[in-house]
Amino acid sequence: MGKKTSRKVPQLQISERRLLLRLGDAVCNFLAVLIALRIWAFVGSRDYNLGFILVNSWWFILLEALWFMVASANDFYDLKIAADWMRSAATLFQIVIQITIVYLVIFFVSPRDALPRLFILYYAITSIILITVWRTWRPFLIGWTYQPRRAMVVGSGWAARAILEVLETEAKNEYDVVGVVSHPSTHAEIDQTVTVLRDGKLLAATAESLNASEIILAYGSEMPGDMFQGLMDAYEQGYTITPMPILYEQVTGRVPIEHVSESSWMIVLPIETNLLFNPYPMLKRLMDITLSLIGSLIFALMLPLIALAVTLDSPGPIFYRQERVGKGGRTFKILKLRTMIPEAEKVSGPQWAADNDPRITRTGKFLRKTRLDEVPQLINVLRGDMSLVGPRPERPFFVEKLSQNIPFYRTRNIIKPGVTGWAQVKYNYGNSVEDALVKLQYDLYYIRHQSIILDALIMLRTIGKMLKFAGT
Repeated sequence: MGKKTSRKVPQLQISERRLLLRLGDAVCNFLAVLIALRIWAFVGSRDYNLGFILVNSWWFILLEALWFMVASANDFYDLKIAADWMRSAATLFQIVIQITIVYLVIFFVSPRDALPRLFILYYAITSIILITVWRTWRPFLIGWTYQPRRAMVVGSGWAARAILEVLETEAKNEYDVVGVVSHPSTHAEIDQTVTVLRDGKLLAATAESLNASEIILAYGSEMPGDMFQGLMDAYEQGYTITPMPILYEQVTGRVPIEHVSESSWMIVLPIETNLLFNPYPMLKRLMDITLSLIGSLIFALMLPLIALAVTLDSPGPIFYRQERVGKGGRTFKILKLRTMIPEAEKVSGPQWAADNDPRITRTGKFLRKTRLDEVPQLINVLRGDMSLVGPRPERPFFVEKLSQNIPFYRTRNIIKPGVTGWAQVKYNYGNSVEDALVKLQYDLYYIRHQSIILDALIMLRTIGKMLKFAGT
């Protein structure tokens, strides 16, 4: 007789929930375009038939693509936003307004009658209604898939504490921790009631009694043999087994670097680095060159006005160069627009900019808010010192300081630094060692998961922050 398989209520994982949100939005957008075409045909006294739809079928592709670009730039698929109806509604209106503005800009620069006048209005209203209904009624439409995953944490010490804190603060609507299980030989005090199993082989039975569907493995030290056997029994019975560092990454978009021991240092390295054929580096460099050239041309048109504002606000050079650490620890000179008074560090020496820093000029504040001060670094990208996306290059003084206080800090130098990065779109400006630790967690997540799609997402979010004056 084989082992009895536990009957558990099926529940979607985090990646599946995000995918479901995207699929639902895609269907709503498809229907919104279809309805907008119907209204357009009715108002214009046109025949609404299959031929009319096929002739205008490119609207489906265009608006779907534009929707997902703008939605991604506005974090619409962040599960914390999706779970908060007020934030979700505000973000939805923001997305639709931005799409409408893009359409209107194209409309007014296009030849007369090249684009329909009110079509985008029909689409905007319809998409808001449909997506609102979808997001509001989602719990009832998909039933059990909306319920938090019932999870049991197996472990103790820092690993268990870290994942419990993250699930409470960043995934409260996605995870319901129904119990914490430990072993007498590894039990360490944590701020939660812990079930201590004398025999680790009882793990599967404990999970069944708690009606858990997922077991989160959070051991900071070696796992006892009988607990490992119990874990294998649970796996055979259909329980999802998730290592704490993997779930930590999925929930936060960061690598838990402060919880990585010397014996598990491989977690900070990129995934799949030794592929026989990896087109990513070539595509990334092609994207760097193409977009940098386009960006440089646009910036050149803006430069006279920016240069005048910088000079009138604070006499001194328009640009400044500063030494930064790049790939492999090699130093290079970064190029930026000047946002501070001349010789801002002459007396104080190297230091991070602070909130309301008196050294920052009025024009400098605007340039930092819009991140225009970073645009001259496109020259560094074309020279090959930097990429468009990557960890922000730090000054040698701070690299030395942070390397002494933060484990694996130099790991961020295994790839080229970037004009923007995952840490820049996920975290505010940092001016302390603690901030540098969090940003390193984001940087290592990017290093481990590099892809053209992630690069595109980061650039879209960067544009979103620039338009919202959310830079620092």
